[in-house]
Amino acid sequence: MEIEKPYVSSELDKTEGAEIEALIAASKEPYPDPVSWLDEEIQRNVLLASTEHIIGWAKRFSVWPVAMGLACCAFEMIGAAASRFDFSRFGMEVFRASPRQADLMLVAGTLTWKMAPALKRIYDQMAEPKWVLAMGACTISGGCFRGSYSVVPGLNLIVPVDVYVPGCPPRPEGLIYGFMELHRKVAKDKLIKK
Repeated sequence: MEIEKPYVSSELDKTEGAEIEALIAASKEPYPDPVSWLDEEIQRNVLLASTEHIIGWAKRFSVWPVAMGLACCAFEMIGAAASRFDFSRFGMEVFRASPRQADLMLVAGTLTWKMAPALKRIYDQMAEPKWVLAMGACTISGGCFRGSYSVVPGLNLIVPVDVYVPGCPPRPEGLIYGFMELHRKVAKDKLIKK
């Protein structure tokens, strides 16, 4: 019968034991997950935005105009819709024939008192939200015809105006700048009004 020798720890066992003890001491808290790739993935593929911002963006690029070409400024408005200036890039593809399909009224030219009730009726038929862009000096203030008995001395006496584009007549570039100002206004519009 053999007698078992008592186990004698070697230097290697002591070193290994010390490593294990250090690992146990360091493992009291869970080790943080190395997820740096996840942050990059989120930044590339996830867009964070408010619902108001997204709806504002969509409304801004889907404004459908109804044209109220009353006088000479209408030629510049038509020029802005043609291929050289092409305001279809702003989401205004086609002038609407019916005010019930439009949410932007482009008023260009001299507004007379005889035409004012028709303009007001068209404005009232437009669905909310709706905007008005006044184009040209005659539309904004009556222009050189301001003192006349038959001319409305400003469109804002008939309907609320959101954007004014001054000039006699304003160039298509000015009208496009007016569209960009309207886009900024539409994007800031709140969904829930207090």
